[in-house]
This record gives sequence, C-alpha cells and structure tokens, in this order.
Amino acid sequence: MAGPAVVQKTGISKSNPGNFFEDFKPGDTLVHATPQTVTEGDLALYRALNGSRFAQYSCAEFARSVGLPGLCADPLHAFHIVFGKSVSDISLNAVANLGYADGRFLRPVMPGDTLRATSEVIGVKENSNGKTGVVWVRTNGGNQYGEDVLNYVRWVMVNKRDAASPAPVPVVPDLPEAVSAKDLSGFPQMKRWNIAESGSPHVFEDYEIGERINHADGMTIQEAEHQIATRLYQNTAKVHFDFHGQKESRFGKRLIYGGVVISIARSLSFNGLANAGQMLAINAGSHVSPLFAWDTIYAWSEVLDKAELSETCGALRLRLVAVKDQPPGDFAYKNANGKYADGVLLDFDYWAAIPRAR
Repeated sequence: MAGPAVVQKTGISKSNPGNFFEDFKPGDTLVHATPQTVTEGDLALYRALNGSRFAQYSCAEFARSVGLPGLCADPLHAFHIVFGKSVSDISLNAVANLGYADGRFLRPVMPGDTLRATSEVIGVKENSNGKTGVVWVRTNGGNQYGEDVLNYVRWVMVNKRDAASPAPVPVVPDLPEAVSAKDLSGFPQMKRWNIAESGSPHVFEDYEIGERINHADGMTIQEAEHQIATRLYQNTAKVHFDFHGQKESRFGKRLIYGGVVISIARSLSFNGLANAGQMLAINAGSHVSPLFAWDTIYAWSEVLDKAELSETCGALRLRLVAVKDQPPGDFAYKNANGKYADGVLLDFDYWAAIPRAR
C-alpha cells in the first residue's frame, strides 16, 4: 500500500510579496482584490475613529433634508476604502505615500454598496539613490452597478527589488493644478439647511478668499486608533503594521497612516467650517512629515477660491494644513524659500460644497 504523498519544498511561496519599483510599467492596469461592502457599522466606526461631527454624515434625517439619499459614507471614508484596495498592489513595499491630485467624488456611497478598485500606472521615475523610485497611478473606485464613485491620482515612493537593475525611461504625468469648478459634480442641492442642527450659521457668502481659519481643537493619536483605522480600510502597508519590521527603518518605528491625518484634520475643521462637510474634489495633497503615536494633530484652513454651483449651493476651495504639537493659530506653513515649517504634517487642497444664503 502506498504511503502518504511527499510534499516537495521548492522554496516558491504562494504569498504575495507586493510589487517593487521595477514591476510598474506605464499603461499597465491593476485590478485590486477584495471588494468591500459598506455597512452602517462601518460608518459608525469611522466617526468613532476620527470624531467627525458634520451633520449630513451623522444624521440620516438631516442628510435626506439636504438632498442626499440618506446617511451615506463620508467621501473621505469611501476614498480610504478604495485606497486600501490598492495598497497590496501599489504600496506594499512603499517608503512613503507622497501626494494626491485630480481627485473627484462622483456619487454618494450608501450602506449596502460594494466598492471595487482598479488602477492605471501613469508614470515612473527612479530616484537618484538608485534604491527607490516614484510611481504615479490613477485609481478608480466603482460600485456594484458599474458606476464610478470616485477617482484620483496618487504618487508613492517604492523600494526597488534590486538596486542594480537599470532605471526605466522616466515618465512624469502632467497633472492639473486643481479640478476646475465647472467640473464639480455629485453635490446635493442643499435646498433645506438647518443651521441650528448643522452647528454653524456661516454659509457661502460669509467666507472670503484669503481668509484663514484656526480650527482650535486638537486630537492626540494613539497606536490602537491607528491600527483599527487602517484595518477598517484593509490597508496592509508594512510601514503602518509591522512594528518589528520597522525597527530597522529610517524612523525605527511604525508610521501613522497618512489617511488618518487627513480624516482627523478634516474632522477638526468642523470648528469653523461646519457647513462645508461635503467634499467634492481633491486638487492636491502632500504628506509633509511623519506622524507617530502620542503626537497631537491640530489644523487650520485657508480659503483659496469660491464658486457658485447653483442657486442654493456654492463651493469653497480650501487649503487644509495639519500640524503637530503646536498652536494652529500660528498658521505654520512655508517659509520664504518655499520650505515647509517644522511640524507641518499635511498640505491638502480640496473643494467642498456649502449652502448659500437663502
């Protein structure tokens, strides 16, 4: 009688080591794994992790009254889910996620919707050290009906598998400075807006281009909150999860996921921009410096531009700056040489819908 089959160990692993810089070719399309169905529990957990108080993402009745189909996911929540899908293919071996551009939120994401993601490689450029390179991708998120929900460009610094491998021909995409106001879509008409419930009397007409707003409040980040947030988005980047593996990294410890910084800074912006909770587009964004557990995030905003979208709705183009462990009223940003001031974490440029005066 034959004995049990002998399994030969070949050394070939079935696990996915992630793509390295050499694996990215402009024009390639990546279909990302694990569609994710959004639930009401996800929405509640997102609020719990970042403290968001925007009325249309807290109260179903308020959401319906302003033209949304009901209590839906905050656009940034949907963004993080789609981003998380892409990590295993794009940034599993990343050194850092560098920036964003040309992002558009196209339609609401409701509980019960299932999000899928694909990315197209649109640029590559090896760094001068020969050990890393920058990869640009355009990522698209869609729902179960085949409808586009959001899309954006991001670029990420990725390790090379072999420093001796030849550098590819550089391809750097030409990206717009900002999404044009005429291309903004997906906003509710805001025909009814209860300022007593929203938390602020300030509407479109009350904001001036060039105005700076100190959001005053701060939020200290801890390891557990960061871990739960990245797991909620199924973001598996090593720099955020593997404490042991990061002991030999440049910082010697894990980095807080940059999306956590964006969401918390955005939540802090409620104090001063409570009626501008509906994000419509991402014009640009840079993660300026790292954040670690026990750092405290503060934020301030600058009004860069304004646009009238309808008789009842306008849009503010806002620069959201997150800083750590310093008063946001100092408005730390860049010096005369264009270098970011110490403690600046995030420079995020976006369009948000806001009701107009009745």
